[in-house]
Formats: sequence, structure tokens, C-alpha cells
Amino acid sequence: MNFESFTKEIKKEKINSVLITKNSENVYAYYKNKKQTDKLHKINSCTKSILSILVGIAIEKQYLKSLGTPVHEFFPKIFQAQTDSRKMSLTIRHLITMTDGLDFPEFGDWNCFAPMVYHHDIVKFVIDRPLLHDIGTHMNYNSGCSHILSAIIQQVTGMKTEDFANENLFKPLGIKEYRWYTDKMNISKGADGLVLKATDMEKIGTLMLQGGVFHDQRIISAEWIQASTTPNRLTYKNIGFYGMHWWVSKLDLDKDFTNENSFYFALGFGGQYIIVIPSDKLVITINSDIYEDSLLPLRLVRANLDQFTGQRVTHI
Repeated sequence: MNFESFTKEIKKEKINSVLITKNSENVYAYYKNKKQTDKLHKINSCTKSILSILVGIAIEKQYLKSLGTPVHEFFPKIFQAQTDSRKMSLTIRHLITMTDGLDFPEFGDWNCFAPMVYHHDIVKFVIDRPLLHDIGTHMNYNSGCSHILSAIIQQVTGMKTEDFANENLFKPLGIKEYRWYTDKMNISKGADGLVLKATDMEKIGTLMLQGGVFHDQRIISAEWIQASTTPNRLTYKNIGFYGMHWWVSKLDLDKDFTNENSFYFALGFGGQYIIVIPSDKLVITINSDIYEDSLLPLRLVRANLDQFTGQRVTHI
């Protein structure tokens, strides 16, 4: 592995840290300065991918019945006030795959910012949005789905999502320092509330790479990892397919999806990434301040993949 040219490229950008592990061993570490080594980074929408793990744990521990559970069971008053009866068919599966059908132009007119953050009841704000598509037929990026999932976890477990995560995910991974911001109703922000160290983001990637096992402890099932990272719908060609709160793409864009030709990743605004390449046993963690172009780190990784995977890849 030769990271010399990769290092030169990332030094030109507002990239704060890059960690790469292969077979769970550190093979590369870049920090812009000493402060970055122990800094807690706001990981923005990488929070969503960690929330996906928590949904799986909640189902496996039988706090939740299944992905097919209707959302109206948790918020009956909000749904009783809806005039569009189609919303009654909304399920947890639709939320976690963002196939809710609601009008939520986060990657459109709102320009990556959802005004739900100003609302006193974010769950109500999201569910009150009109339907643009029949539920389950179309994927549209919707941070509101993630926050509703967090609210559901808090409701069924009787504890804040942050506390549920600490007990069932963070402690087993050895994650001790973090923050998880809440909304005005004291619900852990499911869309973008987490603040973590780069080394702890890497642990999340390692857990995923190892099929839900960390230090010989089973934390989440391999079946959930597989389901979460299976490509579902391709709405944003410049990013990739969407699974269950994880993005999925091909290493070589000219070839078919196979286990050897796919990777998946968590993506946060400003260039925060947890990238997992199962075929090469690689985890790449990135923290950035590139708010004008969140996809730049992904393009840099793609452009240099052949250096540390040994594969010829299609660059975008």
C-alpha cells in the first residue's frame, strides 16, 4: 500500500482526519494537526447509519416487533389528525429506507437543510408533510424519517436513544466520549445529533465489516448488516444506492453489483464518512470541513482506491 499521492491530495483540502484499517489493523492515519487526534467531531448524517444499527438491536431485543410495524401505532394522535388516509400504511421499513413518499425537498428547494429543526414537535412536522408519492414506491432523502425512528426507539425502550445506544452499542465498542444532541422535546436527534472521535467512528465501521461482531462479542446480527447494506433504490447517481440508512455503491461503475464489486458508507454533511469495503477488509474514516462539497472526500477515495485495494476502478 502506498498512500503518498493520497496524502498529498487530502492535504490540499479541508480534511481534518483520515483513518484506514485493513483486517482491523491500522494501516494509515492522517491528522491535520495534533488537536484532531482526540477531537469530538460532529458527524452529521453519519448519525443515521448508527441509528440503523440501533433499530436492528431494538428489533432483535424485541422492543420493536418488526420493520413492518405501522408508524401510526406510536403516534396515534398525530395520525388521527391526518386527512390523507394513505399515511396509515407508513411503516418502520419505509422510514429506514426513506421510501415514505412525503414531500421533503432536503436535497432540493431546502438545499440540504430541513426547517424541521425549528419546530417544537419534529415528529409532527414530518408526518404532517403532504404525500408526493405512494408510500414505498420512491426513495427521497428525508432526515425527518431518522428523527421519527429515534423517537420510536425512545418510546419503546423507555430510555433516550442516547442511553439505549450507550448500553447496547457504545459500551460494547469501548466508545466512552461522545455527545448526542436533542430536540426541543428531549428526543435524541436521529438525523444528525452525534459527536464522536474519528477512532470511535472507525469502530462502527469495523463492527459492520465483521458482520456485527466486535472483540468476539455479537452486538447485531449479520443478517441485519446484510439487509442494511443491500442496495435498494438509486435516486442520487452521484452518491449511490440507498439501503437501510447506509449508502451503497460499486467499486467499478462499469460492472454489475457483486460482493466483490460493492462497498457501503455512512455520509455526513461537510464530508464525514465511514466507508466499508468488504472485499478488501478496509474501513476508511474521514472527518472534514468541506461544507461546500460534501462528496469531495468520496471522490478522492474513489480516485485512489486502486492504490490500496489493488483493484482497477472506474473514477467519477
